[in-house]
Amino acid sequence: MELAISDIAKRFGAVEALRGVSLTVQSGEFFAILGQSGAGKTTLLRIIAGIERADAGRVMIGGRDMNDLPVRARDTAMVFQTFALYPHLSTFENLAYPLREMKVPAEEIRRRVGEIAEMLRLGHTLARKPNTLSGGEQQRCAIGRALIRRPRLLLLDEPLTNLDAKLRHDTRAEFKRLHRELGTTTIVYATPDQLEALSMGSRVGVLRAGRITQVGTPFALYEAPDDAFVASLVGDPPINLVPGTLREAAGGASIDMSFMGLDAKPWRAALDGFAAGSRLTVGLRPQAIWPSTGNETGPRFAARVYLTEPLGDVTILDILVRGETRLRMVLPQEQAYRIAVDDEIECAVDPDQICLFAQETGTTIHRDGMARRAEAAA
Repeated sequence: MELAISDIAKRFGAVEALRGVSLTVQSGEFFAILGQSGAGKTTLLRIIAGIERADAGRVMIGGRDMNDLPVRARDTAMVFQTFALYPHLSTFENLAYPLREMKVPAEEIRRRVGEIAEMLRLGHTLARKPNTLSGGEQQRCAIGRALIRRPRLLLLDEPLTNLDAKLRHDTRAEFKRLHRELGTTTIVYATPDQLEALSMGSRVGVLRAGRITQVGTPFALYEAPDDAFVASLVGDPPINLVPGTLREAAGGASIDMSFMGLDAKPWRAALDGFAAGSRLTVGLRPQAIWPSTGNETGPRFAARVYLTEPLGDVTILDILVRGETRLRMVLPQEQAYRIAVDDEIECAVDPDQICLFAQETGTTIHRDGMARRAEAAA
């Protein structure tokens, strides 16, 4: 079922929760909404479900205007962050509750509960109450209660927030399996976790302060962010953002930072509208920095290791440049184990992985030809 949202606005007193949100989710798509706490994710999902009413704008589901339709008429289901299971009912009765409300015959209820329990691996819990279930089982029970009505649109509001790290990892895989088995069900998944959004969503919409700032595939958001906010939100560890200044010289334009200079040639066309002395922001992905071998032709700089964070197969290194600029880099463990805190190292940067932003607005300054490639990737 296709979902089309246009110019949705919602205000709670002095707080403007949503400001002209528009997006389209294709039928059968797994679409993730990524945003920090307070961005408006829950409000948007509640408006789609019909729990909240928008102040302005339109919600279309399957080509039908939903603005004046109640929750029950929308053929949607929503799973909340808190699961909201009935504590006095067994797993069977929690799953059966929506069907009993719909006056479904008892035999059909038993059959459909059995199907859902098998799909979600809950068959062994049907006689148990929610307080005896694990976090993952409670979460699957909440999803099953939403799915048993066979909605064509499923809304998930931060459903993994209350689970531990291992269970979140396992459940991400379960969601992808579930989406594949459901076939035609459209899923909209709201989360503040970029790992969840990028690993599960076929496309991701980034929501910031009530506005959609960019929609694209996970690859497009990482490789070609529209602004510094998206660049800092997508990627782990986050991108290093360093102030720079545009300089003009006889040999051509350059971008000067306190510890390193960059040739501005890759951005020559986009920088035509910027005067010498313009303030820029340079984005250096942690994965694009490594200890120099001395053979690199790109930019290099000296640094001191401030902190190491071993993570098993990789290590995150916090480095200080000229005693004032703190950067992060990621190295394979077999390379990082030789480096210790307070070591002085020379670092090289992959120039092809450098992002450039206008400091005043945060918007991306695309490399020559990159804007067209970014549109294709999205």
